Amino acid sequence: MDRVLAEPEATAHNHQLKGLDAVNFPSYTEGGPQTDEYTTETPAGYMDEPLSHSTSLTAHSAGGIADEKGVKYKIVTFTEHDPENPRNKSVGKKWFQTLVVSFTCFAVAIGSSLIVMDMEKAAIEFNCNIDIIHLTVTLFVFGFGIGPLFFAPLSEIAGRRPVIVVSMGLYFLFTFPSAFAHNKQTLVIGRALAGLSASAPMTVIGGSIADLWDTKDRGLPMAIFSGTVFIGPVIGPVIAGFLTVKGWRANYYLLLGISGAAWLLTTFFLPETYAVVILRKRAQKLRKETGDESYVTEQELHKQPLSVVIKTSLVRPMQLLFTEPIVLLFTLYLSLIYALLYLLFFAVPIVFGEIHGWPIGSIGLAFIPILIGMMLTFGTVLPWQAKHYARKNAECEANGTTVPPETRLPSMMVGSIVLPIGFFIFAWTSYSDVHWIAPCFGTALFGFAMIAIYVGANSYIVDSFSNYAASAMAAKTFLTRLVGGAIPMFVDRLYHSRMQPRWASCLLALIATCMLPIPFVFYRYGSQIRAMSKRSGAGTPAGH
Repeated sequence: MDRVLAEPEATAHNHQLKGLDAVNFPSYTEGGPQTDEYTTETPAGYMDEPLSHSTSLTAHSAGGIADEKGVKYKIVTFTEHDPENPRNKSVGKKWFQTLVVSFTCFAVAIGSSLIVMDMEKAAIEFNCNIDIIHLTVTLFVFGFGIGPLFFAPLSEIAGRRPVIVVSMGLYFLFTFPSAFAHNKQTLVIGRALAGLSASAPMTVIGGSIADLWDTKDRGLPMAIFSGTVFIGPVIGPVIAGFLTVKGWRANYYLLLGISGAAWLLTTFFLPETYAVVILRKRAQKLRKETGDESYVTEQELHKQPLSVVIKTSLVRPMQLLFTEPIVLLFTLYLSLIYALLYLLFFAVPIVFGEIHGWPIGSIGLAFIPILIGMMLTFGTVLPWQAKHYARKNAECEANGTTVPPETRLPSMMVGSIVLPIGFFIFAWTSYSDVHWIAPCFGTALFGFAMIAIYVGANSYIVDSFSNYAASAMAAKTFLTRLVGGAIPMFVDRLYHSRMQPRWASCLLALIATCMLPIPFVFYRYGSQIRAMSKRSGAGTPAGH
């Protein structure tokens, strides 16, 4: 037996029980993406050997696992080479399921921006202020921040598959009212409900990929998944630019097709991958077939009511956000990144449409430089960061020490320098007599910086709060989406005010400059700041 029951707040990375790895209980722990739960395989399909003492179980020297009243249990596990163990699937099946869930994330991500081009036509049709139409983006993105607080604990109880399938079905369903709306109320409410429904994949799918792949093989699948999250919003306006010439509803019709395809794919081709749920169903089947009530899973022994899980998922992220400087400052920085991204969805049409006079069908092409910048980061800075981390990890392994989270920050430091440069270029080249390639170069630098900052900041948060990584990331997601979603309500006034596009973009570049020192300060003083935290771990054990 290679894994044992853990204390409620232990993880496999910072808690060792007599040399054995600890198993995480999802209801009790916040282990984050590095956690490998319920991967034990035994010849008999259950464990009845003595285990170390845990909060509700007592290990007996013989005869199995028992609770405090002496009731003995058989902890259900996978059998050796178990075909139901997601990790034992063929590489081909793993890749197919990875691509299915990645497409699902793409379908959700593109929904936030596919409808941003030529919103004026919708405002004219419904005889309303343009701000009402901007709400179709704002409320959709707000849903991304609110939904995960509920979908994450629900997936823990029900499993990955039902949450994803129901989420995509509702996303498809609620896109219909917006696509065929006869009034502004239907348009806006449909988008709000669609955004809330569509938020589940962003929360759950990272775990689905972790279910399928061992840690050593997980890099490329996770990179593909992460890529769809970034590429989706940026490629949306590129496609929308050409579709909008057929009417603003054409973008909604395409979104209906994309969301419908994602729903069908998940419904017919996505099995359950969450080992907790698979083993729970197996234990239920064994109890029914044998009449032996001692067959249980680890989760059943430590089960918490859904209400308690949801309460924890709502309260703890806010506690981290407002009491931990690392979570607060890095979340504010990432909120700026999201604000700038959603600002560009509206600023680029102003610069290239109103100033350079591009036709609506061509304006979407101005977003391609952002994609190019993102691809450059994936091909340059991130591989360099990975090599840097691997080298530090090897050094720490040799010394028997832990890898400090600050090792994750160099990529973010590079991005923090490039970000304001890109926006200053975008600001002061937004003149009709300046060649259009100049502001495109600025947005390309933004795409480069966005990925470098986002990946570095996320990794630092996860490594710094390994016990509470899920809550820390939930706090980050909540605030970044609220800030990003609010931007459409202000960008039009900002860029058409006395400031004009140049000074409006310059103001944002100045804010990015003020944020620039954050990764450098934490690279230098992060260990001291973490030492003062009650929740931050000391680092990531070497080898992880």
